[in-house]
Amino acid sequence: MVEDDDRRGGATPGSEVFRPAALEGMSVRAIQSYVAELRAEIARCEAAVEARGSQRAVADSFFRKPG
Repeated sequence: MVEDDDRRGGATPGSEVFRPAALEGMSVRAIQSYVAELRAEIARCEAAVEARGSQRAVADSFFRKPG
């Protein structure tokens, strides 16, 4: 799979385009490994979303007007 640095290049955050691997020439073991990498990336993204949601809730409570 493409390394993070290669995928990011000089692009702005969120502008990366996912390019699926060509599965036709891959072995079952290689496909299983690829799936594991994708699941790990999904977990990383979900954790980032969760963290940002928590940060937002804290900020909202800090700036909320009383009453």
